[in-house]
Order: sequence, then C-alpha cells, then structure tokens
Amino acid sequence: MEIILLERIESLGQMGDVVSVKPGFARNYLLPRGKALRATEENRRTFEQQRTQLEADNLESRKEAEAVAKKVEGLSIVLVRQAGEAGQLYGSANARDIAEAVCEAGCNVTRQQVRLQRPIKLIGIHPVRIDLHPEVAVDIITNVARTTEEAEIQARTGKALIHAEEETAEAASAPAKKKTQEGEEAKEGEEAKKEAKEAEGATPAESEEETGADKEAGDEKGGKDEEKTG
Repeated sequence: MEIILLERIESLGQMGDVVSVKPGFARNYLLPRGKALRATEENRRTFEQQRTQLEADNLESRKEAEAVAKKVEGLSIVLVRQAGEAGQLYGSANARDIAEAVCEAGCNVTRQQVRLQRPIKLIGIHPVRIDLHPEVAVDIITNVARTTEEAEIQARTGKALIHAEEETAEAASAPAKKKTQEGEEAKEGEEAKKEAKEAEGATPAESEEETGADKEAGDEKGGKDEEKTG
C-alpha cells in the first residue's frame, strides 16, 4: 500500500514522502495515529495545499520536544520490584511503568513514546529510549531493583546487584579453590614419585630374572654339547 508520510518515520522517510508499506502496518498503526494518508490523488492534492502549515506545525512541536529533551536527557528513574535471588522479576516492568515514573520526575511522556522492545524482566541498569518527537529522541536510565537501597548501590556501581553478589561469592571461595587445587597437585606429585620408585625397584629384580634365565639357557646348551661329544 502506498501512503503519504505526515511526519518523519524512522526507516521509512521524511514528511511528504510517498512510500510503500504493508497494508496491516498502515491500517493498524500509521493511518489511525495520523502519521500518514493513503496516497490517493485527492490526498496528494490536499497534502500539497496543507504542506506549509504542516511543516510549520512540525517545526513548532520539534522545538517543544527539544526543550523537554534537555530535562529528560540522562534522567535516571527507579522501579522497585520483587525479584528472586537470581534477579528474575516476579512479573515485569513495561512501557507504561516507565512513562509513569518519568512523569513523576516532572516530564510529561506517554507510554507510546517509550521505545521498549520487550518488558524488562531482570533487575539491573537498563537504558531506554524515549521518542519525544519524530526527530527528537533521548536516552534515560531505568534502575530496576528490589529496594531503594539496592537501587542506590546499582547506581553507584553501574552493575546489577545480583552480579556484584556473585562476584563477592566467587572472591570468597577463591582461597578454598586454590587450596584444593594445591592439594590435588601435591597428591599427583606423590603418586608420580611412588610410581618412579616402584619402577626403579623393579629394574634390579627384572635384571636378576633375565641373568638367571640366560644362565639356565647356557647350562642347558653346555649339557647338550657334552652329550654330543661323548
């Protein structure tokens, strides 16, 4: 389906561009939200008549968005959620939750402006993009934690608290692991010495057996020679 864009759409084009999109995308998203018109001859004429006004309106809304962007850029919000020991949330944090938190921070944002590909399901620091205008976007930090205290720790370290706990546990267990490894190495060394000692002890015995066998073979040969001579 061919449409006329009424604003800049990422990956599609700028205002006034005539582009081809899938019918479902146009009917379910672009047309009902006033982002495009069907590319009929009548709509083409209507757009050209209104183009100047549309561009002026777009410029004004962009200026407003840029003013809001200065307040929102780099904003950090905290979402407190219940989670298991592994950091998995009992539920999730979605675009509506983020939009409400941004509004509570003093910036008016709708959930449609929050670009979240999928709900957040783990505690930690999550960068989220906010589209304030088709040509203006900012990034904020969403700090998801089990408590406000944990959120403060995550904000300072820049890491999910579950990761810090794992690193602490690993550091604590390092001496025990090293001691176990040293013990295994010592055991292997003792076994190697024992095997070497046994090998050295077996050599004289084997030599004596070989010498005895050679002597018996010589005596037997000598007896046969004597019989032959007689």
